[in-house]
Amino acid sequence: MWSGRCECGGVRYEGVGPLRDVFNCHCGRCRRFTGHHMAATATDPQSLHLLAAATLTWYSPVAGVQYGFCSRCGSSLFWRADGVDHVSIAAGTLDRPTGLRTTAAWWVADAADYHVRQPGLVEHQRDGD
Repeated sequence: MWSGRCECGGVRYEGVGPLRDVFNCHCGRCRRFTGHHMAATATDPQSLHLLAAATLTWYSPVAGVQYGFCSRCGSSLFWRADGVDHVSIAAGTLDRPTGLRTTAAWWVADAADYHVRQPGLVEHQRDGD
């Protein structure tokens, strides 16, 4: 079992089942959504249970893609897309200990110019590489 929340507690969640290792996404949208890169785990959507969601807001920058955040404190929480069999969870919102590790970085060509990437990660230039 795992759980997490936004900073103010307006959005709380829990789940059962496995979480994917953490991937860092450096695409422009994720960088702007989080203020750095999106460090996210993922789970099956049926495994994620919202305990409090009064302040959960979904933003759709393009058709079929949504970012979930708390409208009160601004915490970045989730990412989902049509046709994808998982929902991503911002790893920093999980309660500790998580038992997770960062294993991959996506869209590394779009990484911020100040960011030093972690050595040893599997790197992908674009989605699907």
